[in-house]
Amino acid sequence: MLYIGATIFVLFLAIDEPEHKVWNGLFWVTQLFICINAVAKSFLQESRGRMLYFYSIVSPAHFVLAKLLFNSLLMLLMSLLSLLLFSLLMGSPLARPWSFMGLVLLGGWSLSMVFTFLAAIAARAQQNAAIMAVLGFPLIIPQLILLMKISNAAFNPVITFKATDLLLLGALDVLVGTMAVILFPFLWKD
Repeated sequence: MLYIGATIFVLFLAIDEPEHKVWNGLFWVTQLFICINAVAKSFLQESRGRMLYFYSIVSPAHFVLAKLLFNSLLMLLMSLLSLLLFSLLMGSPLARPWSFMGLVLLGGWSLSMVFTFLAAIAARAQQNAAIMAVLGFPLIIPQLILLMKISNAAFNPVITFKATDLLLLGALDVLVGTMAVILFPFLWKD
């Protein structure tokens, strides 16, 4: 929470009330860094002994689903807090605030799914930061571009959300979740 407040406060000091495209871009980039700091460390903080204990009491599918669920809830909370602080400190150029809030929740969930899965891979590879950067960049950039494209509709009362874009974002989330459940048991055995 301190990271969210400090980041948004520094943005407020640097840019008082940016135009809507800058506001949108800053918001999603801030969400990306919040997710990396909060969610991506979930597997990296687990000690070898604790992972062995989890291995003895729970199946790998249940473990990764629990991590995905916890990190999703954490990121939803962080996303709402971030949106609140952005709106209070930097103004709100939103024409459709409720639509944008729904998209923020969906986007926060999307980011948490990807980075939870990447954290699981990076934790097992023993090259935490390098693997996160190498694997994360090509996976997250298309998702961020899609989120920014969809969220542009919330700033203009004339433009509407495209259902295909929302379905594509949801399909990406389902794909990442499915890949995590299928592939995590192979990482778990190591």
